[in-house]
Amino acid sequence: MNDFSKDFLWGAASAAAQCEGAWDIDGRTPSIWDMAPSKKIKNGDNCRVSCDHYHHMKEDVALMKKIGLNSYRFSISWSRVIPEEGKVNPLGIKFYSDLVDELKANDIEPIVTIYHWDMPVWVNKKGGWMSDAIIPLFRDYTKVVVDALSDRVQWWIAVNEPSCFIMNGYMQGAHAPFKHNYLALNKLTRVLMIAHAEAVKTIRQYAKLTPKVGLSFATSAYTPKAETVEEIEYARKQTIEEGPGLLSNRWWMDPILAGKPVQAYGIYHINKKDMPLIQTKLDFVGVNVYSSLNYAEWGGDKKPSCGIPVNNMGWAVTDDVLYWNIRFIYERYGIPVMVTENGYADNDWVCLDGNVHDPQRADFIHRYLRGVQRAVKEGIPVIGYQYWSLLDNFEWAEGYEPRFGLVYVDFVTGRRILKDSVKDYKKIIESNGTCI
Repeated sequence: MNDFSKDFLWGAASAAAQCEGAWDIDGRTPSIWDMAPSKKIKNGDNCRVSCDHYHHMKEDVALMKKIGLNSYRFSISWSRVIPEEGKVNPLGIKFYSDLVDELKANDIEPIVTIYHWDMPVWVNKKGGWMSDAIIPLFRDYTKVVVDALSDRVQWWIAVNEPSCFIMNGYMQGAHAPFKHNYLALNKLTRVLMIAHAEAVKTIRQYAKLTPKVGLSFATSAYTPKAETVEEIEYARKQTIEEGPGLLSNRWWMDPILAGKPVQAYGIYHINKKDMPLIQTKLDFVGVNVYSSLNYAEWGGDKKPSCGIPVNNMGWAVTDDVLYWNIRFIYERYGIPVMVTENGYADNDWVCLDGNVHDPQRADFIHRYLRGVQRAVKEGIPVIGYQYWSLLDNFEWAEGYEPRFGLVYVDFVTGRRILKDSVKDYKKIIESNGTCI
Protein backbone atom coordinates (compact mmCIF):
# COMPACT_ATOMS: atom_id res chain seq x y z
CA MET A 1 0.00 0.00 0.00
CA ASN A 2 1.29 3.46 -0.90
CA ASP A 3 1.20 5.79 2.10
CA PHE A 4 1.57 9.09 0.22
CA SER A 5 -1.24 10.58 -1.84
CA LYS A 6 -0.87 10.47 -5.61
CA ASP A 7 -0.69 14.28 -5.71
CA PHE A 8 1.91 14.60 -2.94
CA LEU A 9 4.15 17.61 -3.61
CA TRP A 10 7.74 16.34 -3.82
CA GLY A 11 9.95 19.36 -4.27
CA ALA A 12 12.79 21.63 -3.25
CA ALA A 13 12.86 25.21 -2.04
CA SER A 14 14.79 28.41 -2.53
CA ALA A 15 14.60 32.11 -1.68
CA ALA A 16 15.16 35.05 -4.02
CA ALA A 17 17.80 36.80 -1.94
CA GLN A 18 19.73 33.58 -1.50
CA CYS A 19 20.00 32.50 -5.13
CA GLU A 20 18.93 35.10 -7.71
CA GLY A 21 21.78 37.59 -7.80
CA ALA A 22 21.29 40.29 -10.47
CA TRP A 23 20.80 42.73 -7.63
CA ASP A 24 21.00 45.94 -9.62
CA ILE A 25 19.90 45.15 -13.17
CA ASP A 26 16.63 45.33 -15.11
CA GLY A 27 15.19 47.93 -12.77
CA ARG A 28 15.72 46.16 -9.47
CA THR A 29 16.70 48.24 -6.42
CA PRO A 30 18.60 46.94 -3.36
CA SER A 31 17.16 44.94 -0.50
CA ILE A 32 18.37 45.13 3.08
CA TRP A 33 20.43 41.97 2.43
CA ASP A 34 22.14 43.45 -0.62
CA MET A 35 23.30 46.31 1.57
CA ALA A 36 24.34 44.23 4.58
CA PRO A 37 27.70 45.45 5.98
CA SER A 38 30.47 43.00 5.13
CA LYS A 39 31.42 42.66 8.80
CA LYS A 40 27.98 41.22 9.50
CA ILE A 41 28.40 38.31 7.06
CA LYS A 42 30.89 35.50 7.52
CA ASN A 43 34.00 35.97 5.35
CA GLY A 44 32.63 39.34 4.21
CA ASP A 45 30.37 37.58 1.71
CA ASN A 46 27.35 39.18 0.04
CA CYS A 47 24.37 38.00 -2.00
CA ARG A 48 24.71 40.33 -4.97
CA VAL A 49 25.65 37.55 -7.39
CA SER A 50 25.09 34.36 -5.40
CA CYS A 51 23.99 31.53 -7.73
CA ASP A 52 22.98 33.99 -10.46
CA HIS A 53 19.71 32.09 -10.79
CA TYR A 54 18.34 35.15 -12.59
CA HIS A 55 20.50 34.26 -15.60
CA HIS A 56 20.49 30.47 -15.07
CA MET A 57 16.75 30.09 -14.58
CA LYS A 58 16.06 27.73 -17.49
CA GLU A 59 19.11 25.62 -16.66
CA ASP A 60 17.97 25.36 -13.05
CA VAL A 61 14.45 24.30 -14.03
CA ALA A 62 15.97 21.65 -16.31
CA LEU A 63 17.88 20.36 -13.28
CA MET A 64 14.64 20.21 -11.29
CA LYS A 65 13.21 18.07 -14.06
CA LYS A 66 16.23 15.74 -13.92
CA ILE A 67 15.84 15.38 -10.17
CA GLY A 68 12.20 14.45 -10.72
CA LEU A 69 10.61 17.28 -8.72
CA ASN A 70 6.90 17.82 -9.21
CA SER A 71 6.92 21.09 -7.26
CA TYR A 72 9.24 24.00 -6.54
CA ARG A 73 8.91 26.54 -3.76
CA PHE A 74 10.50 29.91 -4.55
CA SER A 75 10.11 33.47 -3.34
CA ILE A 76 9.57 36.82 -5.04
CA SER A 77 12.03 39.68 -4.65
CA TRP A 78 9.94 42.66 -3.54
CA SER A 79 12.69 44.98 -4.80
CA ARG A 80 12.55 43.41 -8.24
CA VAL A 81 8.79 43.79 -8.56
CA ILE A 82 8.33 47.17 -6.85
CA PRO A 83 11.70 48.97 -6.95
CA GLU A 84 10.26 52.13 -5.42
CA GLU A 85 6.97 53.11 -3.85
CA GLY A 86 4.12 53.12 -6.34
CA LYS A 87 6.22 51.82 -9.26
CA VAL A 88 5.78 48.34 -10.72
CA ASN A 89 8.75 46.99 -12.68
CA PRO A 90 7.57 45.11 -15.80
CA LEU A 91 10.94 43.37 -16.22
CA GLY A 92 10.73 42.07 -12.68
CA ILE A 93 7.23 40.72 -13.27
CA LYS A 94 8.41 39.15 -16.54
CA PHE A 95 11.17 37.18 -14.80
CA TYR A 96 8.74 35.50 -12.43
CA SER A 97 6.13 35.00 -15.12
CA ASP A 98 8.75 33.32 -17.31
CA LEU A 99 9.85 31.16 -14.37
CA VAL A 100 6.27 30.02 -13.75
CA ASP A 101 5.83 29.24 -17.46
CA GLU A 102 9.07 27.23 -17.48
CA LEU A 103 7.99 25.28 -14.41
CA LYS A 104 4.54 24.52 -15.81
CA ALA A 105 6.06 23.43 -19.13
CA ASN A 106 8.10 20.87 -17.17
CA ASP A 107 5.14 19.67 -15.07
CA ILE A 108 6.49 21.30 -11.91
CA GLU A 109 3.95 22.96 -9.63
CA PRO A 110 5.01 26.47 -8.52
CA ILE A 111 4.67 27.32 -4.82
CA VAL A 112 5.13 31.07 -4.41
CA THR A 113 6.38 32.76 -1.26
CA ILE A 114 5.57 36.47 -1.26
CA TYR A 115 8.08 37.52 1.42
CA HIS A 116 11.27 35.65 2.33
CA TRP A 117 13.21 38.26 4.33
CA ASP A 118 14.49 40.52 1.52
CA MET A 119 12.80 43.82 2.34
CA PRO A 120 13.50 46.64 -0.13
CA VAL A 121 15.71 49.38 1.27
CA TRP A 122 12.99 51.91 0.43
CA VAL A 123 10.52 50.03 2.66
CA ASN A 124 13.08 49.74 5.44
CA LYS A 125 13.53 53.50 5.38
CA LYS A 126 9.83 53.82 6.21
CA GLY A 127 10.34 51.78 9.36
CA GLY A 128 10.07 48.24 8.02
CA TRP A 129 8.21 45.84 10.33
CA MET A 130 8.34 48.41 13.13
CA SER A 131 5.90 50.68 11.31
CA ASP A 132 2.20 50.36 10.51
CA ALA A 133 3.09 51.91 7.13
CA ILE A 134 4.25 48.50 5.90
CA ILE A 135 0.75 47.01 6.14
CA PRO A 136 -0.75 48.71 3.05
CA LEU A 137 2.59 48.50 1.24
CA PHE A 138 2.73 44.73 1.73
CA ARG A 139 -0.91 44.36 0.73
CA ASP A 140 -0.37 46.31 -2.49
CA TYR A 141 2.80 44.35 -3.30
CA THR A 142 0.92 41.10 -2.79
CA LYS A 143 -1.80 42.22 -5.18
CA VAL A 144 0.74 43.00 -7.91
CA VAL A 145 2.19 39.50 -7.63
CA VAL A 146 -1.21 37.82 -7.51
CA ASP A 147 -2.46 39.78 -10.52
CA ALA A 148 0.60 38.68 -12.49
CA LEU A 149 0.86 35.00 -11.57
CA SER A 150 -2.41 33.63 -10.17
CA ASP A 151 -3.71 32.51 -13.55
CA ARG A 152 -1.05 29.75 -13.30
CA VAL A 153 -0.19 29.59 -9.58
CA GLN A 154 -2.46 28.01 -6.95
CA TRP A 155 -0.08 27.51 -4.02
CA TRP A 156 0.78 30.61 -2.00
CA ILE A 157 2.80 31.37 1.15
CA ALA A 158 2.47 35.00 2.20
CA VAL A 159 5.36 35.04 4.70
CA ASN A 160 8.31 32.79 5.49
CA GLU A 161 9.49 32.30 9.08
CA PRO A 162 8.27 35.43 10.86
CA SER A 163 10.02 34.41 14.08
CA CYS A 164 13.40 34.43 12.30
CA PHE A 165 13.29 37.73 10.49
CA ILE A 166 11.62 39.48 13.42
CA MET A 167 13.74 38.09 16.23
CA ASN A 168 17.05 37.82 14.37
CA GLY A 169 16.59 41.05 12.44
CA TYR A 170 15.06 43.40 15.00
CA MET A 171 15.82 41.96 18.44
CA GLN A 172 19.11 40.06 18.34
CA GLY A 173 20.69 42.02 15.47
CA ALA A 174 22.07 38.88 13.81
CA HIS A 175 20.27 39.41 10.48
CA ALA A 176 19.32 42.37 8.33
CA PRO A 177 18.36 45.06 9.19
CA PHE A 178 20.59 44.32 12.24
CA LYS A 179 18.53 46.07 14.92
CA HIS A 180 18.84 45.44 18.67
CA ASN A 181 15.63 45.99 20.62
CA TYR A 182 14.40 43.17 22.85
CA LEU A 183 11.41 45.23 23.96
CA ALA A 184 10.04 45.69 20.43
CA LEU A 185 8.48 42.24 20.03
CA ASN A 186 4.91 43.34 20.87
CA LYS A 187 4.89 46.04 18.19
CA LEU A 188 6.73 43.94 15.61
CA THR A 189 4.43 40.97 16.08
CA ARG A 190 1.25 43.00 15.81
CA VAL A 191 2.36 44.74 12.60
CA LEU A 192 3.59 41.51 11.01
CA MET A 193 0.47 39.52 11.84
CA ILE A 194 -1.92 42.19 10.58
CA ALA A 195 0.12 42.60 7.38
CA HIS A 196 0.05 38.83 6.90
CA ALA A 197 -3.73 38.72 7.33
CA GLU A 198 -4.16 41.52 4.79
CA ALA A 199 -1.94 39.68 2.31
CA VAL A 200 -3.95 36.47 2.67
CA LYS A 201 -7.20 38.38 2.14
CA THR A 202 -5.70 39.93 -0.97
CA ILE A 203 -4.67 36.55 -2.36
CA ARG A 204 -8.14 35.12 -1.81
CA GLN A 205 -9.88 38.18 -3.25
CA TYR A 206 -7.88 38.58 -6.44
CA ALA A 207 -6.50 35.13 -7.34
CA LYS A 208 -7.73 33.87 -10.69
CA LEU A 209 -7.27 30.19 -9.81
CA THR A 210 -8.72 28.99 -6.52
CA PRO A 211 -5.80 29.58 -4.15
CA LYS A 212 -4.33 27.30 -1.51
CA VAL A 213 -2.72 29.54 1.07
CA GLY A 214 -0.34 28.78 3.92
CA LEU A 215 2.34 30.29 6.12
CA SER A 216 5.81 28.80 6.64
CA PHE A 217 6.79 28.77 10.30
CA ALA A 218 10.33 28.29 11.59
CA THR A 219 9.24 25.52 13.89
CA SER A 220 10.50 22.45 15.65
CA ALA A 221 9.49 20.01 18.35
CA TYR A 222 10.82 18.81 21.64
CA THR A 223 11.10 15.07 21.10
CA PRO A 224 10.04 12.64 23.83
CA LYS A 225 12.75 10.56 25.42
CA ALA A 226 10.44 7.55 25.42
CA GLU A 227 7.05 6.93 23.84
CA THR A 228 5.15 6.84 27.10
CA VAL A 229 2.08 8.94 27.80
CA GLU A 230 4.01 11.01 30.33
CA GLU A 231 7.01 11.70 28.09
CA ILE A 232 4.84 12.52 25.07
CA GLU A 233 2.78 15.00 27.07
CA TYR A 234 5.93 16.59 28.49
CA ALA A 235 7.33 16.91 24.95
CA ARG A 236 4.07 18.42 23.71
CA LYS A 237 4.14 21.09 26.43
CA GLN A 238 7.78 21.90 25.72
CA THR A 239 6.96 22.15 22.00
CA ILE A 240 4.06 24.57 22.34
CA GLU A 241 2.98 25.58 25.82
CA GLU A 242 6.23 26.45 27.60
CA GLY A 243 9.99 26.11 27.46
CA PRO A 244 11.75 26.53 24.09
CA GLY A 245 8.50 26.18 22.14
CA LEU A 246 6.70 29.14 23.71
CA LEU A 247 8.31 31.89 21.63
CA SER A 248 9.31 29.72 18.68
CA ASN A 249 5.91 28.07 18.14
CA ARG A 250 2.89 29.15 20.23
CA TRP A 251 3.65 32.88 20.08
CA TRP A 252 3.29 32.83 16.30
CA MET A 253 0.82 30.00 15.72
CA ASP A 254 -1.90 30.47 18.32
CA PRO A 255 -2.97 34.00 17.24
CA ILE A 256 -2.82 33.34 13.50
CA LEU A 257 -4.17 29.79 13.39
CA ALA A 258 -6.51 29.72 16.41
CA GLY A 259 -7.24 33.35 17.27
CA LYS A 260 -5.80 32.92 20.77
CA PRO A 261 -3.89 35.72 22.52
CA VAL A 262 -0.50 34.87 24.03
CA GLN A 263 1.57 36.15 26.93
CA ALA A 264 5.22 35.32 27.50
CA TYR A 265 7.62 36.06 30.35
CA GLY A 266 5.48 38.90 31.68
CA ILE A 267 6.65 41.44 29.09
CA TYR A 268 5.42 40.10 25.74
CA HIS A 269 1.72 40.23 24.88
CA ILE A 270 -0.48 39.61 21.85
CA ASN A 271 -3.82 41.06 22.85
CA LYS A 272 -7.29 39.56 22.49
CA LYS A 273 -8.66 42.75 20.93
CA ASP A 274 -6.34 42.28 17.95
CA MET A 275 -7.48 38.74 17.15
CA PRO A 276 -10.10 39.80 14.53
CA LEU A 277 -7.28 41.55 12.64
CA ILE A 278 -4.82 38.68 13.04
CA GLN A 279 -6.58 35.31 12.89
CA THR A 280 -6.38 33.94 9.37
CA LYS A 281 -8.01 30.96 7.70
CA LEU A 282 -5.24 28.97 6.05
CA ASP A 283 -5.40 25.90 3.83
CA PHE A 284 -2.16 24.44 5.19
CA VAL A 285 0.57 25.03 7.74
CA GLY A 286 4.11 25.15 6.37
CA VAL A 287 6.73 23.76 8.74
CA ASN A 288 10.44 24.48 8.35
CA VAL A 289 12.13 21.87 10.53
CA TYR A 290 15.80 20.98 10.97
CA SER A 291 16.64 19.89 14.51
CA SER A 292 15.00 19.03 17.82
CA LEU A 293 14.20 21.65 20.45
CA ASN A 294 15.94 19.36 22.92
CA TYR A 295 19.15 21.00 21.66
CA ALA A 296 17.82 24.54 21.24
CA GLU A 297 20.18 27.31 22.35
CA TRP A 298 17.25 29.17 23.95
CA GLY A 299 16.02 26.53 26.41
CA GLY A 300 16.94 23.03 25.34
CA ASP A 301 18.06 20.69 28.08
CA LYS A 302 21.28 19.48 26.48
CA LYS A 303 23.79 20.36 23.78
CA PRO A 304 25.05 18.15 20.97
CA SER A 305 28.02 16.22 22.29
CA CYS A 306 30.33 13.43 21.25
CA GLY A 307 28.39 10.76 19.39
CA ILE A 308 25.49 12.98 18.32
CA PRO A 309 25.63 13.72 14.58
CA VAL A 310 25.55 17.39 13.58
CA ASN A 311 25.60 19.24 10.29
CA ASN A 312 28.18 21.92 9.56
CA MET A 313 25.94 24.55 11.14
CA GLY A 314 26.28 22.64 14.42
CA TRP A 315 22.64 21.53 14.33
CA ALA A 316 21.96 18.07 15.74
CA VAL A 317 20.58 15.51 13.29
CA THR A 318 17.42 14.32 15.05
CA ASP A 319 15.42 12.34 12.54
CA ASP A 320 12.33 11.86 14.76
CA VAL A 321 11.77 15.62 15.11
CA LEU A 322 9.87 15.93 11.84
CA TYR A 323 7.29 13.35 12.91
CA TRP A 324 6.70 14.91 16.33
CA ASN A 325 6.53 18.42 14.92
CA ILE A 326 3.93 17.44 12.35
CA ARG A 327 1.94 15.47 14.91
CA PHE A 328 1.90 18.10 17.65
CA ILE A 329 0.97 20.92 15.28
CA TYR A 330 -1.77 18.95 13.55
CA GLU A 331 -3.26 17.80 16.84
CA ARG A 332 -3.41 21.38 18.10
CA TYR A 333 -4.64 23.19 14.99
CA GLY A 334 -6.23 20.53 12.75
CA ILE A 335 -4.86 22.03 9.51
CA PRO A 336 -3.08 20.04 6.76
CA VAL A 337 0.71 20.28 6.92
CA MET A 338 3.36 20.83 4.26
CA VAL A 339 7.04 20.46 5.05
CA THR A 340 8.21 23.67 3.38
CA GLU A 341 11.86 23.35 4.46
CA ASN A 342 14.01 20.48 5.71
CA GLY A 343 17.61 19.89 4.77
CA TYR A 344 21.21 19.15 5.64
CA ALA A 345 24.27 21.41 5.40
CA ASP A 346 27.67 19.87 4.75
CA ASN A 347 31.17 20.76 3.54
CA ASP A 348 30.61 19.48 0.02
CA TRP A 349 33.26 19.71 -2.67
CA VAL A 350 33.94 18.36 -6.16
CA CYS A 351 35.95 15.15 -5.84
CA LEU A 352 38.74 14.00 -8.14
CA ASP A 353 36.25 12.00 -10.18
CA GLY A 354 34.29 15.19 -10.93
CA ASN A 355 31.34 14.24 -8.74
CA VAL A 356 30.02 15.51 -5.41
CA HIS A 357 29.62 12.62 -2.97
CA ASP A 358 27.27 13.44 -0.08
CA PRO A 359 26.17 10.20 1.63
CA GLN A 360 25.26 12.00 4.86
CA ARG A 361 22.69 14.13 3.02
CA ALA A 362 21.14 11.09 1.34
CA ASP A 363 20.93 9.36 4.72
CA PHE A 364 19.44 12.52 6.28
CA ILE A 365 16.68 12.66 3.66
CA HIS A 366 15.71 9.03 4.27
CA ARG A 367 15.77 9.45 8.05
CA TYR A 368 13.61 12.56 8.14
CA LEU A 369 11.20 11.35 5.47
CA ARG A 370 10.52 8.26 7.56
CA GLY A 371 9.07 10.67 10.10
CA VAL A 372 6.83 12.16 7.43
CA GLN A 373 5.83 8.66 6.34
CA ARG A 374 4.91 7.72 9.91
CA ALA A 375 2.72 10.82 10.22
CA VAL A 376 0.97 9.97 6.95
CA LYS A 377 0.40 6.36 8.07
CA GLU A 378 -1.28 7.68 11.21
CA GLY A 379 -3.74 9.64 9.09
CA ILE A 380 -2.26 13.12 9.36
CA PRO A 381 -2.81 15.04 6.10
CA VAL A 382 0.73 15.87 5.01
CA ILE A 383 0.53 17.34 1.53
CA GLY A 384 4.15 17.91 0.52
CA TYR A 385 7.87 17.90 1.27
CA GLN A 386 10.16 20.67 0.01
CA TYR A 387 13.84 19.89 0.54
CA TRP A 388 15.99 22.88 1.53
CA SER A 389 17.55 23.76 -0.73
CA LEU A 390 17.58 23.23 -4.45
CA LEU A 391 20.96 24.95 -4.87
CA ASP A 392 23.91 25.64 -2.65
CA ASN A 393 23.34 29.31 -1.95
CA PHE A 394 23.86 32.36 0.24
CA GLU A 395 22.97 31.27 3.78
CA TRP A 396 22.32 34.72 5.24
CA ALA A 397 24.84 35.70 7.93
CA GLU A 398 26.70 32.41 7.41
CA GLY A 399 27.64 33.40 3.86
CA TYR A 400 28.56 30.60 1.48
CA GLU A 401 30.19 28.10 3.85
CA PRO A 402 27.12 25.92 4.57
CA ARG A 403 26.04 23.95 1.52
CA PHE A 404 22.46 22.69 1.79
CA GLY A 405 21.83 22.13 -1.91
CA LEU A 406 20.87 19.09 -3.92
CA VAL A 407 22.84 20.89 -6.61
CA TYR A 408 26.44 21.94 -6.07
CA VAL A 409 27.21 25.48 -7.25
CA ASP A 410 30.67 26.77 -8.08
CA PHE A 411 30.24 30.36 -6.92
CA VAL A 412 33.13 31.55 -9.10
CA THR A 413 32.07 30.05 -12.43
CA GLY A 414 28.36 29.41 -11.81
CA ARG A 415 28.78 25.75 -12.78
CA ARG A 416 26.10 23.36 -11.44
CA ILE A 417 26.66 19.68 -10.51
CA LEU A 418 23.98 17.30 -9.29
CA LYS A 419 25.12 15.73 -6.02
CA ASP A 420 24.93 11.99 -5.37
CA SER A 421 22.01 12.49 -2.95
CA VAL A 422 19.87 13.43 -5.95
CA LYS A 423 19.85 9.76 -7.00
CA ASP A 424 18.26 8.76 -3.70
CA TYR A 425 15.76 11.60 -3.69
CA LYS A 426 14.83 10.87 -7.30
CA LYS A 427 14.10 7.22 -6.43
CA ILE A 428 11.96 8.29 -3.48
CA ILE A 429 9.96 10.62 -5.71
CA GLU A 430 9.57 8.04 -8.52
CA SER A 431 8.29 5.47 -6.00
CA ASN A 432 6.07 8.11 -4.34
CA GLY A 433 7.76 7.40 -1.05
CA THR A 434 7.59 3.62 -1.02
CA CYS A 435 11.39 3.23 -0.99
CA ILE A 436 12.04 5.51 1.99
